[in-house]
Amino acid sequence: MSQLFSTAKLGSLDLDNRIVVAPMCQYSAIEGSLTDWHLMHLGQFAVGGAGLVFVEATGVEATGRITPGCPGLYNDQNEAAMARVIKFFRNYGAAKIGIQLAHAGRKASADLPWNGGTALAADNDAWETSAPSALPYADGWHTPAALDSNGLERVTEAFVSAAKRAVRLGFDVIEVHAAHGYLLHQFLSPISNQRADEYGGSLENRMRFPLKIFQAVRNVAPTTPIGVRFSATDWVEGSGWALEDSSQFAAKLQQIGCDFIDVSSGGNSPSQKIRVGAGYQVGFADHIRRETGLSTIAVGMITDPRQAETIIATGQADFVALARGMLYDPRWPWHAAEVLRAQAKFPPQYMRGHPTLQGEPIPGNPPKK
Repeated sequence: MSQLFSTAKLGSLDLDNRIVVAPMCQYSAIEGSLTDWHLMHLGQFAVGGAGLVFVEATGVEATGRITPGCPGLYNDQNEAAMARVIKFFRNYGAAKIGIQLAHAGRKASADLPWNGGTALAADNDAWETSAPSALPYADGWHTPAALDSNGLERVTEAFVSAAKRAVRLGFDVIEVHAAHGYLLHQFLSPISNQRADEYGGSLENRMRFPLKIFQAVRNVAPTTPIGVRFSATDWVEGSGWALEDSSQFAAKLQQIGCDFIDVSSGGNSPSQKIRVGAGYQVGFADHIRRETGLSTIAVGMITDPRQAETIIATGQADFVALARGMLYDPRWPWHAAEVLRAQAKFPPQYMRGHPTLQGEPIPGNPPKK
């Protein structure tokens, strides 16, 4: 029996299998609200056989979005647009749906990737960014304002408000984004956090604000499975955030009710030197799982069904998340099930296209006896 297609729990949530569609920025929102593009994009995964689908990184405040095309969950219009997608999942999909709550910090106010992806110019509707310290991400990027006590409280309340909206919408899972050089990762890493107060300096201090955010979200979503996506390492030799720091952070999160860790890496420094290859981040998920016992999601260049099966069967992670592989093949779970001789759910409207059911009757024809 395929382990990839075995049922699993994420916190209290039952999932049909261990395949996750990772959050994937689409840069196609309008004033923070999802559009028809997102209904199509996410809807195809709702019926594609995965166990869980994540909405892309969603800003908890307008200035926390990565680009003007990124979604948010900070007003009623954003919430109503999200509700359309939730309704599609409930009416037609078999997958559960999660949301990734995020704040881009010093990497906010960026242009769309197909326009270059660099910091927006002042005459191109740039906005002021904020971060732990007044340090730009790289040359040519905005110098952020260092968050003072009022700013820290504002960001905390923004996460709380967005989490309340997510619960009201009925999201099955909430993931707090602390990876890829965005705000909470910026607090964790000494590369971006050079504060001299209780939120900077030692590892314990640098973890303090991300832990505060997680606790605040957990307080308003006590029964929702909540996890954290973090970068296991900055990939900057001799400095920055490292795997052992991640283990300590995960242990702290576990103590305050974290249900899972989605283990990625990098994104906080242009000096990073990443050794990329098939499954290059799986070892990080394996390490966190062994150190803490927390459920982990492995990500990064996982493309082959047998590769994914091996990750689960050998206990390196509890779930695998695909992004680019899903963009290339939204029916990846169907095809993986065929390879692994397993079953993935599919909508009855597509029954005639399934390899094992070709020739079955169409509506209006008498069923076979």
